[in-house]
Amino acid sequence: MASADSKDGTAEPVAGPPGPRTSPPLTRSRSHAQQAWDRAFRRWGGYPLLGLGVLTSAASADPLLPGDEVYVAGVLVAAALALQVWWSRTGHRAPPQSPAGQFHYLVRFLLAFVLTWLNPFFAIYAVLGYFDAPHLLPPRFVRAGLLGTAVIMAGSQSGGLPPASAVNWVAFGLLYVLNAPLVLVFSRIAVQEAEHAAANAATIAELERTNARLEAALEENVGLHAQLLVQAREAGIADERRRLAAEIHDTLAQGLAGIITQLEAATESSDPVAARGHARRAVALARESLGEARRSVHDLGPGALEHAALPDALRRTVEEWSAVAGVRAEFTVTGTAEPLHDEVEATLLRIAQEGLANTRRHAAASRVGVTLSYMGDEVTLDVRDDGRGFDPATLPPRERTGGFGLGGMRARAERIAGAVGIESEPGRGTAVSARVPLVRHG
Repeated sequence: MASADSKDGTAEPVAGPPGPRTSPPLTRSRSHAQQAWDRAFRRWGGYPLLGLGVLTSAASADPLLPGDEVYVAGVLVAAALALQVWWSRTGHRAPPQSPAGQFHYLVRFLLAFVLTWLNPFFAIYAVLGYFDAPHLLPPRFVRAGLLGTAVIMAGSQSGGLPPASAVNWVAFGLLYVLNAPLVLVFSRIAVQEAEHAAANAATIAELERTNARLEAALEENVGLHAQLLVQAREAGIADERRRLAAEIHDTLAQGLAGIITQLEAATESSDPVAARGHARRAVALARESLGEARRSVHDLGPGALEHAALPDALRRTVEEWSAVAGVRAEFTVTGTAEPLHDEVEATLLRIAQEGLANTRRHAAASRVGVTLSYMGDEVTLDVRDDGRGFDPATLPPRERTGGFGLGGMRARAERIAGAVGIESEPGRGTAVSARVPLVRHG
């Protein structure tokens, strides 16, 4: 099954694409009617032809059948009738070119030959040999059956068998030469038509089977389509949940941590001026975190990118982090800066924020460097520190694969076909490198 858009824009189920066309109904009905007629004639055609032969022969019996030949003809007619009764009741059920059919054709031919010898009008009965030879006889004997029947027909047309005079013999020869090629040609045409009809029937049957398989496949596709829609919906929900969780972690959690740090510094400071400075920074962080939370809920990019390019937003982020963390930090841009796709810029900014947050929480560093590099077809972001470092192999599974720390940075980069690498050793600092495709804005 497929679907089409209705006038109100909703998807409505419609029938699937039409299967292969089988055959025009008129052509198929003619083919079936012709086959039915052929079967009926092979089964019952002997009765009317034999009866017509008997009537015409009886009308001319006195001049043409002298003496006891009338009784011989009667016996032969009775035998032909008995043969026809047997054939129409049981013999016709035999498969084509079976021994029963060959027997029927041979006996009927002999009876028709002798009857035509007695009276030429019995050739009306003998004409049956033209119609069912291909059906009853094996292919190698069909021509012999047709030519034998042509002998009977030429003898009847030339005045009877055997020819009574030289003129009759000449007429018999000419008529035979005329009948034999014609019957062979028409027989060949009939065979070709039968083969063509059989091929058409096979094609029709195959197309019907193909249609059935196509309908089954379409029905299966409906189920698969519904299943994929459910999976896609579930995946979208899960992805949205992860996005919101990451956004909350990158905005509210980090902002609250900064606020706490500033408030603790304000309460511990004995200098009123320094305490007020810490308090102002705490208020500014609170307002910024509130704005970021609102933007995250509405699926907007980071606020720092609303009115600034990525290099400027990163420089401001590094400077603010340095002021809050009290750690010397430097930001560097290499290559030719150019506007990037919104998702790429947002991803790099979030990775930088997460990397700096991890440095402040865990590294105990005295110096941090952030480098943004434009390199042809990709952009790299490096966050390095000289802190205590760690062994990446000892990270908890949640941090390696999921989480909102290093795992979260990896997930963000992979979402835009990028990657995040980590180099660190105990006592030798940490370097986090994110590589993403350079996708230009617009």
